[in-house]
Amino acid sequence: MNEQRNLWIAIAASVVILVGFQFFFAPEPDPQVQEAQVREQLDVNGTNTPQAASNAPSVPGGQQQLAAPVVNRDDALAKSPRIKIETPRVEGSIRLVGGMIDDIQLQDYRETEEPNSPLIHVLNPTGSDNAYFAEFGWVAADKTVGVPNSDTRWTASSNELTPATPVTLSWDNGNGLTFKREISIDENFMFSIKQSVKNDGGSDVTLYPYGLISRKGEPKTAGFYILHEGPLGVIDGTLTEMKYQDLVEDGDVEKKTTGGWLGFTDKYWLVALAPSSDEELTTRFSHHVADNADKFQTDYLGAARTVAVGAEAASETRLFAGAKEVSVLDQYANEFGITNFDLAIDFGWFYFLTKPFFLFLQWLNHLVGNFGVSILIFTVLVKAVMFPLANKSYKSMSAMKKLQPQITKMREQFKDDRQRQQQEMMALYKREKINPASGCLPIVVQIPVFFALYKVLFVNIEMRHAPFFGWIQDLSAPDPTSLFNLFGLIPFDPPQMLMIGVWPLIMGITMFLQQKLNPAPADPTQAKIMMFLPLIFTFMLASFPAGLVIYWAWNNTLSIMQQRYIMYKMGV
Repeated sequence: MNEQRNLWIAIAASVVILVGFQFFFAPEPDPQVQEAQVREQLDVNGTNTPQAASNAPSVPGGQQQLAAPVVNRDDALAKSPRIKIETPRVEGSIRLVGGMIDDIQLQDYRETEEPNSPLIHVLNPTGSDNAYFAEFGWVAADKTVGVPNSDTRWTASSNELTPATPVTLSWDNGNGLTFKREISIDENFMFSIKQSVKNDGGSDVTLYPYGLISRKGEPKTAGFYILHEGPLGVIDGTLTEMKYQDLVEDGDVEKKTTGGWLGFTDKYWLVALAPSSDEELTTRFSHHVADNADKFQTDYLGAARTVAVGAEAASETRLFAGAKEVSVLDQYANEFGITNFDLAIDFGWFYFLTKPFFLFLQWLNHLVGNFGVSILIFTVLVKAVMFPLANKSYKSMSAMKKLQPQITKMREQFKDDRQRQQQEMMALYKREKINPASGCLPIVVQIPVFFALYKVLFVNIEMRHAPFFGWIQDLSAPDPTSLFNLFGLIPFDPPQMLMIGVWPLIMGITMFLQQKLNPAPADPTQAKIMMFLPLIFTFMLASFPAGLVIYWAWNNTLSIMQQRYIMYKMGV
């Protein structure tokens, strides 16, 4: 039996199993539900606006804009009068023609860590090559009833929307129906949209409220299997995640729910609709092609409102367009009753560890002012929690190292009788009260901790562009230095596989030193193979977030100190 081999096999196998499980066995989206009672037809820029029934007419105005030329962002913004949006964290505008929210940029976030890099744009105007917008309105059961559409020019109560000054849009269809839409925004990223319609006509009308988010083109994603980017929502209390290609290949997915939310997520940004929690909805994820471009859409259709003569009907929904900050999402979930809104962040299968780890690291960061230092403190605390288990393991491994000469002699004595060799070794372990498998347990137990921390660093925006010290200016990104250009001294940009930075090297060295403290394999071939493991892990972890590599290196260092002390006490 080779205890050292078993130890590292346990490490490698655990990593492969856990990462492989995420890569290949992640939960599939729920099956498509084909019980549509309400169909959706063509609308602005080729999007699909919900209709009241399968025989309902198309929303007027949709066809005219299908062939609209693609223009740049600034030209698209100039094509329609706009209401300015100005808050401490959000800047943008609302398109008065169509009443769409299609221009949002975030004041606190930039594309890179450079202070003068462009601000992040979350929504982009219709007509641009990457149009991404939200729209709200009503669908009439009777196709002769005039309702607002993509060509409707609304009248605004103000030319600026701020947290203190909501804006009301108004439009009269000329046949007794007056539509109003009050839009407000808070200090963060949440819009509230209150729609109402008053019937001063000659007959009752039946209307259905809707909201949609339309996205032109399949966006560039991080491409990691452990991270979901694309359409998602909590439908009927269950998280539903759709891939863009699934919608392209398999078609639309329609589901019924009461409350919930749905939208599109990127790694750090979210645009989502959150209707009232008691609203009965038909939700849909859809795709179609228009102007030789993919168009993706998430939308909902509310329950019918029959508006009697002289009466009014109303509908309320919310639109989130911003950064996926945990505290902000949790606040909205509590304030507005949005079910599982924090699942917009892909905490993964280890949610029960990932989110508490993040909240604890965030608390530490408030104390020390540096997420990297918080990770170091966090590592010490994890080691303290696992100290009894690790202590027992290191004592066992130290005792085995002390017995190494006897084990080597025993292998030589019974080299031609493997069964006898195993029996004698197990008898030796029993006499010395040593469990040869105990060295693997602490490593296996720490694998979920490792992976949960990986998810924290990878998916939480609070880690984005969070600096440590020196050359590490983004703990969520790999170490930017490389041994193969002498850490920047040689004017050469190595390929990605050769980006072996300082911290991965430190991690590899500490792993090698820790390995030297463990009992060495008696087989020279196996010993040589084991010597290569630190090198393999150095290359493997070099592309991981720097914060994770720092955690691993610091954890190794603490383990070396702990194990060396135990060996000293045991006279090894």
